[in-house]
Amino acid sequence: MLAENLILLRTLNGATQEQIAEKIGISRQSYAKWEQGETVPDIEKCDRLAKYYGITIDSLIHQDDTVGHTRVAPAPVGKHLWGTVILGSRGQIVIPKAARDTFGLKEGDRLVILGDDSEGIAIVKSDDFEKKIRDALERSQKLI
Repeated sequence: MLAENLILLRTLNGATQEQIAEKIGISRQSYAKWEQGETVPDIEKCDRLAKYYGITIDSLIHQDDTVGHTRVAPAPVGKHLWGTVILGSRGQIVIPKAARDTFGLKEGDRLVILGDDSEGIAIVKSDDFEKKIRDALERSQKLI
């Protein structure tokens, strides 16, 4: 997993092995061995890599998520990918337990479904959405 994640993250960032190696203070050859799975970085180097990519050490080492048949890179800190869900015949979906736990969602919660033609759908807790709208209205009234 680590080797694949290193290759994926470096490629997504448009960097060369040499550029990444220089950023974290090692030789290109050492970095190449990590990507080939011949050796693994020590914890200090893992920490530098994780910070450079804006991810956690745990996701750098352990994440092996896929969407369909496509492997995805570890998500930045605070971002999540919980996999795919199946849309039911009446439009229902099951929100994965890890997502419900992370955002404190429970049975009976009201959710707002937002959409953008080019970006897709977002789900937000109704209370949080309404608070943001009230705050925005208050700020706009202060500008008048």
